[in-house]
Amino acid sequence: MSSPISQLLSASPIDWQAVLDAVVADFSGATGTLHRVDPTDGLLKIVAHRGIPPQLIPVIGTIPVGKGIAGVAAERREPVELCNLQQDLGGVAKEGARATNVQGSLAVPCLDGEELRGTLGVGLSVPHDFTEEEKERLLALGREVAGKLDAEA
Repeated sequence: MSSPISQLLSASPIDWQAVLDAVVADFSGATGTLHRVDPTDGLLKIVAHRGIPPQLIPVIGTIPVGKGIAGVAAERREPVELCNLQQDLGGVAKEGARATNVQGSLAVPCLDGEELRGTLGVGLSVPHDFTEEEKERLLALGREVAGKLDAEA
């Protein structure tokens, strides 16, 4: 049986906002972002977002690999988590990230094999230590998204 997210990814064209909304709902999240690596400049470009304050959209619209939570997840090619973004930026989040009112935050790379295609992130409105199962679940969703992201976004 396929998941709702798998079903959304099998549509043509893919509704990336619906995909992100389903991921955010799957994690009972308040916010979410989906970025794609732009092959022309290697920067992460926003494909879809949920719950991000309007004043932050220009800030998160284009992210260099290695900067911010999504950029560090892309650079490390592993999950980047913050238990409480309001209290600790973890050395990776920018000060402006607090404007989201997010507390628990998790970003993962979207990998197609070894190829970085983008990043996927969720934010919760409460402090949260993500379990290994939750990290693996978001990584698996990131891999599923990666296979479609390059061609469709």
